[in-house]
Amino acid sequence: MGENPKPVKPRLRTWIWVSVLVTVVCGGPLALLVWGAIAFGQAGDPKPVDCAQAMKWAQATLPKSAREPRCATASWLDTYVTADFRMPRAEVAGWLAGTYPGTEPDKQEFCEADLCLNVQYGQAVEPHGPVAVDVKVTYEGETALVRLRAFNT
Repeated sequence: MGENPKPVKPRLRTWIWVSVLVTVVCGGPLALLVWGAIAFGQAGDPKPVDCAQAMKWAQATLPKSAREPRCATASWLDTYVTADFRMPRAEVAGWLAGTYPGTEPDKQEFCEADLCLNVQYGQAVEPHGPVAVDVKVTYEGETALVRLRAFNT
């Protein structure tokens, strides 16, 4: 009668390759999902940016008399650039007229600040540039707090 053959044991090398394959097949997509969740959670968070760069993107320049400028950018599907600064109240109208010629401030009833300006380009001025810029000015005595927000879609 026949003898039972001795069972073949997989070698250690085979188990190592099986472990690597399972790790890559299961761990790769899992790592991609974790990375995506982390990246999605940080999407749109504002990050500080150089004001000269931010204002250039917003088709503007920072006035020479600007004080305490703070600029940030945020992007995910859209890009937003914000700039907050103070300047002399008497220079605001001239700066707006020179920066966005041919535009008129919004009527007071639609403005949440002392002065608002909304510039619509209809399409990006340059590739990936803004399609709109909103400027809100709040007067603080002889000083004006300017809040500029430019964005694309």
